[in-house]
This record gives sequence, C-alpha cells and structure tokens, in this order.
Amino acid sequence: MHIKETFPELYNIRRPVRREEIRASLGDKTGREYWRSLEELADSGQFEDYLHAEFPRQAGEWDDEVGRRTFLKLMGASLALAGITSCSYQPPETVVPFVRQPGELVPGKPLFFATAMPMPGGAAGLLVRSNEGRPTHVEGNPDHPTSGTPERPAGQRVAATDVFSIASILSLYDPDRSETITNRGEIRPYTAFLGELRTKLDEMRGRQGAGLRFLTETVTSPTMAAQLRSILATFPAAKWHQYEPAGTNSASVGAQLAFGQPVNTIYRFDRADRVLSLDSDFLSSGAANLRYARDFAAKRRVLEGKTDMNRLYVVETTPTNTGAFADHRFSIKPSQLEMFARALAAALGAPGVSTDGAQYQNVAHAKHVFAIAKDLQAARGRSVVVAGEHQTPAIHALAHAMNQALGNVGQTVLYTDPVEAQPVDQVASLRELVGDIEAGRVEMLVIVGGNPVYNAPVDLALTKERLDKIRTPDGKDGLRIHLSLYDDETSELCHWHIPETHFLEAWGDTRAHDGTVSIVQPLIAPLYKGRSVYEFLAAFTDKPEQSGYDIVRDYWRTQRLESLVAAAGATQPAQGTAQPLASGAGSGGGNNNTHGEGAATGGNNAAGNAPSATPSPTPSATPTPAQQQQQQGAATARTAAAPANFDEAWRGVVHDGVVPGTAAKEKSVTVR
Repeated sequence: MHIKETFPELYNIRRPVRREEIRASLGDKTGREYWRSLEELADSGQFEDYLHAEFPRQAGEWDDEVGRRTFLKLMGASLALAGITSCSYQPPETVVPFVRQPGELVPGKPLFFATAMPMPGGAAGLLVRSNEGRPTHVEGNPDHPTSGTPERPAGQRVAATDVFSIASILSLYDPDRSETITNRGEIRPYTAFLGELRTKLDEMRGRQGAGLRFLTETVTSPTMAAQLRSILATFPAAKWHQYEPAGTNSASVGAQLAFGQPVNTIYRFDRADRVLSLDSDFLSSGAANLRYARDFAAKRRVLEGKTDMNRLYVVETTPTNTGAFADHRFSIKPSQLEMFARALAAALGAPGVSTDGAQYQNVAHAKHVFAIAKDLQAARGRSVVVAGEHQTPAIHALAHAMNQALGNVGQTVLYTDPVEAQPVDQVASLRELVGDIEAGRVEMLVIVGGNPVYNAPVDLALTKERLDKIRTPDGKDGLRIHLSLYDDETSELCHWHIPETHFLEAWGDTRAHDGTVSIVQPLIAPLYKGRSVYEFLAAFTDKPEQSGYDIVRDYWRTQRLESLVAAAGATQPAQGTAQPLASGAGSGGGNNNTHGEGAATGGNNAAGNAPSATPSPTPSATPTPAQQQQQQGAATARTAAAPANFDEAWRGVVHDGVVPGTAAKEKSVTVR
C-alpha cells in the first residue's frame, strides 16, 4: 500500500517541493535571506503544520524576557543549594578493635553452630554457618537423627537439609518482619504491656483465671510446654487450645481412631522391600523427609553383591516428587482415595474392614487392587503402608490396620509416644474456643504464633465480630494479645501485638520426629524489639523479665540433664567427636550479648536492646562434617563417664545439638 494512502499527513509534509513554487515565492524578494530547508523556503501551509506538530504548542509565541541561558543558570543554582542543605556534619566514629580477639575467630573463615528449626511434626537439626557473627547459610547436623546419621561412627557421618531450613535465613532478614510493639496501632514499650497484663491478671486471679484462653500452634518444645502447664496450675480455670492449619493433626486423630490413643509413627524404609504411598510425599515433605529419603535411597541402591531393589507403589491425587520415583503410579480423585484404601485393606484382611467385595466393584483402579495386595503380602514384615499427613483420619486408620495385617508393626513401622507436648484434635480444640467466645466465657485471648484469623476454617473463623465478643464480666472490652513474627491479619484484630524473635535469634528447645530433644541456640542478637515465646510466656508468671536463656537452662536443670547424658553415655559406645567448647566460646562477635540470651552479635548491637549486665555464655561452635573427618584420628573421644556437673553437660548438648537419651521409647499398640 502506498504511503499516500496510509499516512496522508506525512505525505503532504514530505511531498517533493516543486521548483515552480520556489521561483514564485522568490520572485518579489530582494537582498539576502537564510533558510534551513527547501520546505521552509517554499513557506507552504503544510510546512507550518509540520512545525506545530514537531514542537510544543505555542512554542513559537513564547516571548519571555528570561532567556534559555538564564533559565539554566537559575535551575543549576537551585539544585546546588538543595544539595548543600541536604548535607549534615556527621560526628566522628571510632572503630574499636577487639581487646582480646576470640581465638576461634578468623576473618573470612566461617564458624558453624548446632541448632534446630522447630516444625510441627518434629524439628530439623541444623549446622548454621556464621560469618563474623552473622548467620549466612544452613546445613544439616550429622549428629541429629533427622538430618544426619548419628548411627555411623564419627567422621563417617553425613547430613542433609531441606528447602524450608535453607529458606529460614531469608525469613531472618525479611524486611517485612514486625519491628515494634504496638497497642491498638500505636507503638508502646514492653513495660507498658507488662503493666496492663499484670493488672488484668490480678483481676482474674480471684476467679482462678476463668476467661483466660491460650491459642498456640503445635507445641514440641518441652520448656514451652512446662511454662504453659505452670501457668494453668496458677490459673486452674484457664484453658490451652491448639490449632495449626497444616500439620500432623489428621495423623494424630487417625491414630486415636485406630488405637484409642494418640501415637507417633516412625517408618523404617531402610528395612522395607515394598512401599505403598497413599498420597504421601514422604520423600520431600514432612518432619522426617530427610531421614526417610536417605533410608529409601539406601534400600533402592544397587551395589556389588546387592541386586535387589525396593518397589514403590504410589496412589496420589496430585503429582509429587515421591510419585516421580514410583515404580507404579496411579492417579486418583481425592473423593475416591478412601474407598481405594478400604478395598485394599479388605484384600489384605485388615481388622475392622468389611470384606464384602460387592461394595468395592466400582472402586478406582479395581483391577490393580489385588495385584498390589498380593505383592505386599509376599513381603510380610518387610513392607510399609504410609498415608499422607493431609489425608483424612479414616485413611490414616486404614493405613495402621494394613500395616498390622502385614506384620509390619515392630519391623518397618514403629510406634512411640507423641512428639507433641499435648496431642489433641486441633479442629475440635478450636471449635471449643469459638464456642466459649460465642457464649461470652472468654475475657482474655492470648494467641501465641500463627495467623488463625487468616487460616482458620470458614465455619470457625475468628472474625472481628466474633472477637469483639471477648469481654469482661462487667461488659467492658476484653484483652486480645498476639505474638507473631509478622504484623498480620490476626495482629490487626488484637489490642497488643508483640514481635516474635526468629529461631536463629533466641534460645529454646524442640523435639525431632523420634522425640530426640535439640537445644536451639541463637546465632545473632534480635534484629528488632522482639521477644521469644519463652520470654512472652514468662510475662504470665512471677518472673516477667526472665531471659529466654535462663528459662531454658533452668528447665533442663530441673530435668537433671547431667543424669540424662550420663545414662545415654553408659548405653552407647564412645564416639570420636570433638570436645565441646568452653563456656564463652562463640562466633567471635566481640560484643556483649544482648537481651540476656547469649546471642553472638558479631558486632551487631540490635536497636533497642541494651547489652546485658551479666553476659550469658555465647553459642558453642560445632565442627563441620569435613572438620569432623579431619579430627577423627586426633580428637579426644567422648567417654561414657558422667559429666562432672550440670554446666559441663549443658555445654556438651549445646555443642552437639542433641540431648542424648531423650528419644521416645517404642511402645506396643493394637488396632481396635
């Protein structure tokens, strides 16, 4: 298409200038004249339109007396003056070197500290790398039963970690974390919170705490559980509720349905020749996924003289990493999974399951049910049936029944006491709390962690209208308190919001999937004005200002930690691990510890946290796996003798990252 048809305006402007027009325009002119183009010389109407289109409107009529040069001078002077006023004199600062540099601190060489990341079904043992006092990377702890291989000799242990643990570094430095304590939207000091809380508690003490409710997530910390029980002993009429939207609640309720009591299930995939997964992604999710993935891979690995491999059946509703490894994978609708599990349980002769084959004729993958059952029965005592954590309690109960029918209990499936401090049906617990709120029986609601306003079930939603029903007996507004890492939807509906410290900023303890306790030690001082859950709960006791370090340490002193270590050492062979560092050894931060917690600050004095008057011991550095291998021949082996005192035992468990002798004992249960 010709330009004349597509852009007629451009064609009229750029059309060829005719010589006749130019001669006609110059015919009556005399003297010199200057022009920039033939179009200007022609002085046509099209050229005038072109000028107005190219330059701003009325630019040709601008006759301001201030010229362009003067305008640029004035603007340049204005910018220069603005830059001068923005500068201010900074007082001189002196960089103070170490008076006595820690011997283990070498600039540029990282240190590693043993700690653990709390999770709903059990903690992950970690070795956190610290560069000049700041955590920068997370690895697995070779001595931890979940992330490591403590059953191997020292120097031959390996460890792994998952994406959640590695990403915890990002949450530590997350700029969206809550930074300040707020009361009804206004920033307030912690002492103001303590004052109002003490006044409310004194009013409720005469009623034995009637109207006081605690709502927590799943608690696996022995110290936190002891604090809550102590508070409930002081206020007998108070109640402790638990709710977590994603966790092990269905598995716990399923065990209650199958055995009449809650139990913790541990699978030994290193002994299993046949594995059936009922929508369980056990290789990449869950509290014990690192241990299970290692055990499963060891049984699948073909070595010289070992040619047999395990076989994996996966029946799943959504594609998972475990399904990608399956030898036989079957996709199924979520609504069909329970019927499939019942048909398979009936084929295996599981107790309490109807064997009427007519009701299973229309089950999904019916032609494969008997083939799977036959293969599982061929490996009696050497098979595993595992259900996904998010599946219904009925499917978990069916999985327990199938494992019992296959003779797997005590072989590839072990049962222990629950890892949770108080195993309850969390949905029923939340329903009870909502019922008390609706009935006007709640006067103070203390939400410890989580965001239940956002993730509670719709029929149990903690809406503003419902929370406004929390009132005192005389009709006044009650008190709602929220401890959280973020200022979220729940914080918005609470009167007090207390920032929570990250697990890399605070002392604590937690249990692994098999019940083994790990001491959580900080890698850095709190970056913001946060409080750990232990310090927060201490506000409800007669020691509101007690530090988290003292709370955890005092709890384990009452548990006679030295006796636990001695008993574990008497039943285990000596291991060639390095001796724990002495009290005061740390990451080489060089600053006094803040908040009374002994955190290695690495030169970082957190805003708002004055140095402690009596510095607590700093974290104990742990050798990396490579360093352990180098030290295997030269390190002094741990002896089985009892520690000299509590302090020695404490330094040992902090250094190693685990408390020996705390794993849950195997128990015998039978499907009803």
